[in-house]
Amino acid sequence: MAAAPAAAGAGASRGRRLAATAAAWGGWGGRPRPGNILLQLRQGQLTGRGLVRAVQFTETFLTERDKLSKWSGIPQLLLKLYATSHLHSDFVECQSILKEISPLLSMEAMAFVTEDRKFTQEATYPNTYIFDLFGGVDLLVEILMRPTISIRGQKLKISDEMSKDCLSILYNTCVCTEGVTKRLAEKNDFVIFLFTLMTSKKTFLQTATLIEDILGVKKEMIRLDEVPNLSSLVSNFDQQQLANFCRILAVTISEMDTGNDDKHTLLAKNAQQKKSLSLGPSAAEINQAALLSIPGFVERLCKLATRKVSESTGTASFLQELEEWYTWLDNALVLDALMRVANEESEHNQAPTVFPSLGTSEEGGLPHTSARAQLPQSMKIMHEIMYKLEVLYVLCVLLMGRQRNQVHRMIAEFKLIPGLNNLFDKLIWRKHSASALVLHGHNQNCDCSPDITLKIQFLRLLQSFSDHHENKYLLLNNQELNELSAISLKANIPEVEAVLNTDRSLVCDGKRGLLTRLLQVMKKEPAESSFRFWQARAVESFLRGTTSYADQMFLLKRGLLEHILYCIVDSECKSRDVLQSYFDLLGELMKFNVDAFKRFNKYINTDAKFQVFLKQINSSLVDSNMLVRCVTLSLDRFENQVDMKVAEVLSECRLLAYISQVPTQMSFLFRLINIIHVQTLTQENVSCLNTSLVILMLARRKERLPLYLRLLQRMEHSKKYPGFLLNNFHNLLRFWQQHYLHKDKDSTCLENSSCISFSYWKET
Repeated sequence: MAAAPAAAGAGASRGRRLAATAAAWGGWGGRPRPGNILLQLRQGQLTGRGLVRAVQFTETFLTERDKLSKWSGIPQLLLKLYATSHLHSDFVECQSILKEISPLLSMEAMAFVTEDRKFTQEATYPNTYIFDLFGGVDLLVEILMRPTISIRGQKLKISDEMSKDCLSILYNTCVCTEGVTKRLAEKNDFVIFLFTLMTSKKTFLQTATLIEDILGVKKEMIRLDEVPNLSSLVSNFDQQQLANFCRILAVTISEMDTGNDDKHTLLAKNAQQKKSLSLGPSAAEINQAALLSIPGFVERLCKLATRKVSESTGTASFLQELEEWYTWLDNALVLDALMRVANEESEHNQAPTVFPSLGTSEEGGLPHTSARAQLPQSMKIMHEIMYKLEVLYVLCVLLMGRQRNQVHRMIAEFKLIPGLNNLFDKLIWRKHSASALVLHGHNQNCDCSPDITLKIQFLRLLQSFSDHHENKYLLLNNQELNELSAISLKANIPEVEAVLNTDRSLVCDGKRGLLTRLLQVMKKEPAESSFRFWQARAVESFLRGTTSYADQMFLLKRGLLEHILYCIVDSECKSRDVLQSYFDLLGELMKFNVDAFKRFNKYINTDAKFQVFLKQINSSLVDSNMLVRCVTLSLDRFENQVDMKVAEVLSECRLLAYISQVPTQMSFLFRLINIIHVQTLTQENVSCLNTSLVILMLARRKERLPLYLRLLQRMEHSKKYPGFLLNNFHNLLRFWQQHYLHKDKDSTCLENSSCISFSYWKET
């Protein structure tokens, strides 16, 4: 008797489903034309009306249609999944259906990622496409979010295993089917909810990978302060989880479009800044503040960044993580590469292979850890490199943010710099092994390989750490700090206050500090190396700010000037980026330093060498103008000094003699003003405007400003466009006033780097 109401209920349910289907098909008389089904579903997906889900079809019809279209039974499985995942379900049957769906999608996604096109071409419509088209993605989102619903005051629960299956299927669909990730990104409540799934270790890796993909396409940045219990969530992560979580943080704390920062015009940036002032802090700034408010967050990042390979996760737990990676598509290729590293290393050592090839162990997974296989050292190293990449990026972004001083203080306190110094030879700048890991689709010298990316990230961190901050002296060890003091004493000049204030317990230990180690590898770098740019930028940031004779001499004694000149002149470097970074570094190294000019003259000791050097300068003033500015400022200072050593340099140095000529200065001035316009000014080329102003300010000091302006006017006429140059310059000066008179930092930088008071800049 009890079966009757159930049957009646089932009949009523089927009736409602048929009615809904008929309504959706409208005037078709309740029978769709099979060829149009996918098109109708696609339209329904876009409009939200009509056919949108498998539940709008009968099982008989779907089975019939499947025989013709080869949909792998996915629509029927979705029909069952819908029926077994209602609010009062115990989800047992639901989970077994998910287990059936999962392999149909994961095989396809693996083939898609590994570019096995033969596999994907066998089916007319990919399984992931069919799964999404018949409403599978929306249904899984609903199932995952069931715990947010309360029935009679009690929250619904689903198992971690079931969440894991849902996440895997969603991710595989995102990989293969265009538009799915964007649709998920638009569901803000779902994205926030995903963060709560990271509380479980079982679902952490799947959740983190899906979130990372979603945030990568999300138009508006998510706000971390909206994530429930963010502080306890992050505090409860183990170090392994925290390192993986940094991949997500990288997207949430970086300002949008920072990749092309130098290419954005200053006009656009100024307009954006005005808009931002009225809107308050950006989402990225809010997220940075949210993270910094979590107790112990920066300390844990510093520990992760400086952890030695031997201190990292033990073999057993690393193998467990690799097993998770193997079942999780995004990392399968990484795992494959790691396995290859292991096998190569074993062969090299003529030892038996530690791991069998993929797919040979039970159930296609990794061998059980009970085999007590020792993890190869190269695999441990690569594991650690991939973690450190993400951690260093997050620290770097925080160092450049609004709370820079707070982050600086914490990074110093938690000994990040000495820790990185201890890792420099064995991990950060280790020699490339034949089996160095290379990601799928890349080669060993590609900037995307983990080894290379870690080096670049490390150099970016050093640049951010040293730039205009007295903590830069933590890059030295005690002996090197004593050397700086001795240089000041010998030159009879006061010691730099920041050197005296440096906490000696926080500096580098060992025979060499981090800066010295960097100089050593910089001098050995091959001519075509992509690291040269970043190395030069990192060292230059150490010299930036108020010019320090002791800092310059410290680097000069280590042969830096000769190395730079070799790269510019003898190797005839062609890369514009590397040339610009070397010219900028050379300018900071030589500015106001008589010894540096003597060394320059000693190296550039023939007219032929000097002509090559001038050719490099004149080939692109956007790249070399900072050097021109530094030499011009140095010349002005030397001419006002009464000193035999200075007089000797002034009489002998080819470069100073060249810059001192008025025709040379006018040629530079004319070209500097001519290559920039208000509409095209960027952070990269605005230095051309400031260099032209330095030349004119120094002319004004000598009461030559009217002469220089008249000469510019004559040059205009001779070039057949009278008025154009000076009108352009006038517009640039108007912009300069608007740009610099409202920004304290920029004006301080100009004052410190030129040793000309900002009031004199304004007056001129």
